[in-house]
Amino acid sequence: MIKVVYPGTFDPPHLGHLDIVKRSCALFDKVVIAIAKSPRKNLLFSLEERLDMFRAMVEELSPKVEVKGFDGLLVDFMKKEDIKVIVRGVRLFTDFEYELQIALNNNNLAGVETIFMMPSQDYIHISSTIVRDIASYCGNLEGLVHPYVAKKLKEKFGCF
Repeated sequence: MIKVVYPGTFDPPHLGHLDIVKRSCALFDKVVIAIAKSPRKNLLFSLEERLDMFRAMVEELSPKVEVKGFDGLLVDFMKKEDIKVIVRGVRLFTDFEYELQIALNNNNLAGVETIFMMPSQDYIHISSTIVRDIASYCGNLEGLVHPYVAKKLKEKFGCF
């Protein structure tokens, strides 16, 4: 069985993330979405909220997909979960440049491999930063996030 991890902060998770998960499911036996606690980042949602939102998004993909939180180095989480492959979504060349540095360091630290996937054309323009910006002005989130995530964003920003 080939298990992969799809790590990130996912603040908030969006349809581009879901696209990568669904396409990973077609290639691998098990996809573990690893949501980083990331206490040093100024996050909009708590780890528990991000876990809840991503679980709602992938409910139909169970049991092939699991959503777990972690704190610390990704490679330590991977060792604990017995996972040897990372899946990362990359949208632009600047994403690839940053992700390549991380992939090389993860390989040096623990011998893990990283597979890069581009989101489908329908989702390549979406980022969590853009979603947060639109939500902060109570803008239309349709086509960007799962309805449950949209509800949580509206609650967070008081948009009713």
